[in-house]
Amino acid sequence: MCGIAGVLDRSLSGRDGDLTSMASKMGDAIAHRGPDGSGVWIDSVAGLAFAHRRLSIIDLSPAGAQPMVSADGRWVICYNGEIYNAEDIRREPLLADVSWRGHSDTEVIVESVARRGIDRTLEDLNGMFAIAVWDKKEKTLHLIRDRLGIKPLSLSRDGGRIAFGSELKALHAIGVPRDIDPASVTSFLRFGYVPTPFSIYRNVEKIAPGEIVTIAAGGKTARRFYWSATDAARRGILSPLDASDDEATAQLSELLLDAVSRQMLSDVPLGAFLSGGIDSSTVAALMVRANRGPVRTFSIGFPEFGFDESKHAAAVARHLGTHHTEMIVSGADALAVVPQLSEMYDEPFADSSQIPTHLVSKLTREHVTVALSGDGGDELFAGYNRYRLAEGLWQRTSMLPKAVRQGIGSLLNGIPMGLVDGIAGRLPSGFAPPQTADKLRKLADILALDQNGIYLRLVSQCEDPALLAPTAPEHDLWSQALRDVEGLPTFLDRMQLLDTVTYLPDDILQKVDRASMSVALEARPPLLDHRVLEFAWRLPKKFKIRNGESKWLLRRVAEQYVPRSLLDRPKAGFGIPLADWLRGPLRDWSEDLLDRSRLGGGLIDPQPVHRLWNEHLSGRRNWAYALWTVLMFESWRRRWASA
Repeated sequence: MCGIAGVLDRSLSGRDGDLTSMASKMGDAIAHRGPDGSGVWIDSVAGLAFAHRRLSIIDLSPAGAQPMVSADGRWVICYNGEIYNAEDIRREPLLADVSWRGHSDTEVIVESVARRGIDRTLEDLNGMFAIAVWDKKEKTLHLIRDRLGIKPLSLSRDGGRIAFGSELKALHAIGVPRDIDPASVTSFLRFGYVPTPFSIYRNVEKIAPGEIVTIAAGGKTARRFYWSATDAARRGILSPLDASDDEATAQLSELLLDAVSRQMLSDVPLGAFLSGGIDSSTVAALMVRANRGPVRTFSIGFPEFGFDESKHAAAVARHLGTHHTEMIVSGADALAVVPQLSEMYDEPFADSSQIPTHLVSKLTREHVTVALSGDGGDELFAGYNRYRLAEGLWQRTSMLPKAVRQGIGSLLNGIPMGLVDGIAGRLPSGFAPPQTADKLRKLADILALDQNGIYLRLVSQCEDPALLAPTAPEHDLWSQALRDVEGLPTFLDRMQLLDTVTYLPDDILQKVDRASMSVALEARPPLLDHRVLEFAWRLPKKFKIRNGESKWLLRRVAEQYVPRSLLDRPKAGFGIPLADWLRGPLRDWSEDLLDRSRLGGGLIDPQPVHRLWNEHLSGRRNWAYALWTVLMFESWRRRWASA
């Protein structure tokens, strides 16, 4: 795990000092990603420079340092990530004559490219990665991102200068223009993230998961995909698993054990995040099952927040026999993170679980350098509550005329939400869901929608972003996303795939990458081994949701190691009491950011924002998510846009 950056500028040909200086600045800007070492490599004639910041995980010796040149001198690699099957590739016949300098996966990649080519190498790689490969002979740069988008990679074009980096900070370091894209602002307000391939800046783009961008001499660019989650999903659906419950459980168990075992490869201390839920408990259990030595697990608790999963995590840890460390987080601890977020996320980002994710990463880094996580289980095995909510709602209401559904929605919207929460608060514990009124309001809003509209509403932070940011419409990604899922047989299939290609890489994985790498912790998600994804898409619905139980097959795997009594509880998010904080301890901070004279720099209309703010303060509505997106944008803008 590291940070990478680079620049390609023909006008800098022969200017070695300038190339070295620029690369050094880019690397220094992302030093937090790799505090164990740094390296710069230049091709003076081509005007190319690579910068690498190293977090030493595999082969801690100088033989693992980057940038790295292939033995034949033709290829140069600058790479961030981990390859879990490097030893398998090392044994390939075409690599039999390599005189290996060390045992790093970096060397395996570059020598495989030199002898087998880029396409064959990528086909075989099992891991997470963002790779820059320079072909000295052809003077061609290849930028590559892993299949699921676990590791980030951005690319900018400024005249004849091309630059790339793991984070936007690297691009800032060499003066890449910070011209905000108004359409990205509107898209951000809807989703809480700027969707790929766009970035918050006009001239910067994100390389997509599974994509190769090739920049040839003269700047000509070609883009192609070497792997696609959409294609994998369609292949899986066309080849459904024909197996009994026991057979399916055994197959998934074997595959997950192999994925977890591979990702335990490390020359430095390693552990796991443990919330006590299905996903993280499965990963921790399989780490113990792999029998590679004592397993360390980490969790945080939030007793002040009205719920505390740390006791569940501790119970699972005791059962598995892990060496468990937990930290009880106070409101003050969590609030102290808020001012750091705009530095940590150098593009606007508004998933409030970024706060506890950073806190558990910080705790974990005090003890280990690598942590396995349970990310991906919800997308692959249908774990999100919204899947059952959306499908159930559609099944119960789709036969009603649209006008009738609209009428019911209007009636529900007419009920005072304060009254609803008041009644819900007097009911026995567990009888009414948290934020009952807000959920009722959401139900009222989606009753008249079709399946696509229901999904979009459920994943939107802000229902009508154009109202808040009227300067430009959203990026037209939705129509393309719908084409990608067109023809999938079920509503559940379409929701899962949409999440896998949008929400997973742009929200979940970006959140974890920035939160963990801000403290130089490598986070590995074994459930997102691409083989697991391909297997999951072969599962008929009965293996995902059965008798109202989500993640049915994954639960059966977990229950081989952890008693059902420890796992059988309602799904809880990794959240914070955002609505209350905005009315309380974050109110002054929020009102400073919402100052009408400064808000949005002309990109956001203060009037509708303040209407939401006043309704939220009064308790009439819960606009916490929409307001958090505005606040995160403004906090980011003040830190980065005017710098």
